[in-house]
Amino acid sequence: MIDPPVWTKGQLEADRAKASAAFSKERLEEPLEDYLEAFDEYQGYVEEVLETTVDLSALDTTALDVLGDPHLLEAFRYLAAPPISQDDLKVLADAGSLSKGVLQASPDLVQRLVGVVRQVLDRRRFAWVVENREPTEAERNAAVMASAALMAASRTQTRRRTLGKDQQEAMVKEALKALGFTEVASRRIPNISHAPAPGEFCGESVLGNRKGDIIVRLWDHRVMPIECKVSNSSTNSVKRLNNDAAVKAASWKVDFGLRQVVPSAVLGGVYKLHNLLDAQDRGLTIFWAHDLQPLTDWIASTKP
Repeated sequence: MIDPPVWTKGQLEADRAKASAAFSKERLEEPLEDYLEAFDEYQGYVEEVLETTVDLSALDTTALDVLGDPHLLEAFRYLAAPPISQDDLKVLADAGSLSKGVLQASPDLVQRLVGVVRQVLDRRRFAWVVENREPTEAERNAAVMASAALMAASRTQTRRRTLGKDQQEAMVKEALKALGFTEVASRRIPNISHAPAPGEFCGESVLGNRKGDIIVRLWDHRVMPIECKVSNSSTNSVKRLNNDAAVKAASWKVDFGLRQVVPSAVLGGVYKLHNLLDAQDRGLTIFWAHDLQPLTDWIASTKP
């Protein structure tokens, strides 16, 4: 069997620089309209929350009107400093669901949700609530603008990550098809016998106990899980590369054996060199979204 490539420090540094340059070019050319459209949308939701709750003074009696609307519920979560995710809000309020039906049937839950957000309310944006007075027009406008900016920035960043990952997965799948591979249905793969057949691949599937973005069955019968990762900062790269992809690589090798799996990642964005070296040392084979040729060349080499 042909071993997967192991890159030198110089090779990783060269590709790391190319990936970072490509990321910067893409961000600079990204249209501002996406953010501005999100800002305008969220500005309306925040204004509606303040109007419905009489500038947050009547939260106790109007909360269901806010929490029962998914858009207003999102704006409600952003009243906190820092904003609370929906999952965290459920945990903090001991809520199994935030559906309108559940909220209507449980006034106590509604009050718990209000209590959670009130406890962590942003005292800079909503100073008038803490001081138990009406807001000035300038305060209200500033709170709306700041909240809308927070929400729009979060949506834009999430969309960037999702779009980048989706694009990478699509690129990898097209490259595999060009090599003669066939895409088959996703599935659970508790052991090698459940993996796609040689020359086939599937989309996101559970391999062993962990999800893989693309699962390839190489021509030589080895299984190659491919993680598609986009990092928007060198700090973020630790989470996406070392704490996720490299951890999965080590787990798959333990579960399936060193000769049975080739854990790999296709990377885009910004990464630190020492994080790349660490991930490779832990058994992760690295390829790059800006140049898939090494990936396709190596996969082709596994064909007898």
